[in-house]
Formats: sequence, structure tokens, C-alpha cells
Amino acid sequence: MQPRNPEAVLRRLEWTVLRRLDGLLQGDYRTLFRGFGLDLADLREYQYGDDVRHIDWNVTARLQAPYVREFHEDREVTAWFLLDLSQSVAFGSHEKRKQSVSEDLVAVLARVLTRHGNRVGALYYGSRVSGMIPARNGRRQVLAILQGMQRHAGVKGEGSTTDLAQLLGYSLNVLKRRSLVFVVSDFISAPGWAERLAHLSQRHEVLAVRLYDPLESELPDLGLLTFQDAETGEQMLVDTHDAGFRKRFAQAAERREKALRAAFRDSGVDALELSTDEDLVDALMRFAGLRKRRSRIKVNTTHDFSVA
Repeated sequence: MQPRNPEAVLRRLEWTVLRRLDGLLQGDYRTLFRGFGLDLADLREYQYGDDVRHIDWNVTARLQAPYVREFHEDREVTAWFLLDLSQSVAFGSHEKRKQSVSEDLVAVLARVLTRHGNRVGALYYGSRVSGMIPARNGRRQVLAILQGMQRHAGVKGEGSTTDLAQLLGYSLNVLKRRSLVFVVSDFISAPGWAERLAHLSQRHEVLAVRLYDPLESELPDLGLLTFQDAETGEQMLVDTHDAGFRKRFAQAAERREKALRAAFRDSGVDALELSTDEDLVDALMRFAGLRKRRSRIKVNTTHDFSVA
């Protein structure tokens, strides 16, 4: 795949995708991202709907009435991109490959964050963790991350397969401060990564971005084709004219989809599924809607509690 100029990619996205997002989100980028730090601001008497976790029990016992602590939220976000750049991510049956979609997404999210003064960093993975860019802010940092994606793309050992557990395990050791973590991958990997993802989500706010191509879930009737495993180089002759084979292929793909979604759910992470033939703005707005619904569910759950 011919490398794209990072400056040209970012400039194009700033004029197209980012401008559309600004209009659709009306500047409320916090629909997608939230800060983590909390500073005590004041104490006040409990009101119906307040989070019971914020009750100050010492003050409550002293005044014989429930009091809650109010906080100022630290809106600064440190975000990390855990980037799968293995050979399978270079696949694409349409105009774009999964890696191009990944680059566009990272450029947009990183630029949205840095425009609001937040810091972004990246970890790169081919068949191993091959590089790291410490978290910094600014437009130059976004360009550095894009350049790193192209430099580390496809770095792998001969015949090796992707093991995302290595990337997630490495991040558990190096990401000390609570952060917003994007795991961007097609999740075509050796097993064992889901447990590491769950551990990561206990320490950080983790968002999984799953890249896929429509051809990975349903094969068209194109006759005899030679398939090659992008990871191992193994080749196989396949008769796509065989309706039974196409059906079995689709069924296996559906089982893989269900297993992936179950892994994300069990790990406690939100997931954005992004296709090579999908409009990036549409995908991000769909994701923003998911985040809003999740926030409302949390609020409604909190409102179920009351203090006598």
C-alpha cells in the first residue's frame, strides 16, 4: 500500500470530517470524551437523584441530615491510541483499506482532543510492540502519530500471527495515569486478548475500535480464487461458486462477530465497528449516540437510589 502524506491527510480531514463534526456535535466534543480528575468544591444537603457514592458520612452523622460532596471536574484528558498495524489491517476490498480507515480515525480523534488542549500518545504493534510516542498536545503531535503509523505498519516476523494480548499487556505496564484508551484493531488475533482488555478497562476508560471489511463476512460468487493469509502467507484455492461454501463462510463469520461482541461486552468497553466502505462522520455520530445512551442509563440507575 502506497504511504499517504500525513500533512495532506490531516489537512483534508480538518476541512471535511472535522468541520462536519463541529456542526453536528455543536462543539460538544465531551459527548465522546470525558475527564477523570475530581476536585472537592463544596458540601450541600442531599437531593433526590444525587449519587449516593458522594455522600459525606462524617458530615451526615454530625448534622443528622444527609450531605453530599460536590466536585469540579478536571476536563483535561490524556488519550492513548493502541494501534494494530499487522498485515491483516492492510486488507481492503474497496477503495480504502483498513489501515487507511485507521489512519483517518486516529487523525480525527487526536485532532479533536488536541484542539481542546488534551494530550495524545500512541503504541504501535506489528507482530510485537514496535514503537511508542509519549503523550503530548498540539497539531504536530497528531502528525507525528500518523507518521509513526506508516513507519511501523506491517513490522512483523516471517510467518508470525497477531497476538493483541502482547500489546494490551505492554500498555498495562506503561500507562500509569488513568487515561482514555483507544484500541484500534481488526481483532484478528490469537486468543487471550479479551482478559487483558478487561484488566485494562478496570484502570482506564477503554474504547475499542474494530476495523472490518465487508468481504470478511460475506463472499460474492467470483468462481475459483486463491486466498492468502496476510499473517502467515499460507495460500488456499477456494471455489466461491459453491453456494454451500459461501454459506459456511458466512456462518463462521457470524459466529466470530458474536464472539467479538461478547468479548467487548464482558470486558466492559464501548465498541465502535468501522467498515472500509462507511462514512467516518456517520460512524462517529453513531458512536456519540451510543455514548449518550450509556450516560443516560448510568444516570437513571443512580436515580433508583434514595436516602431515608
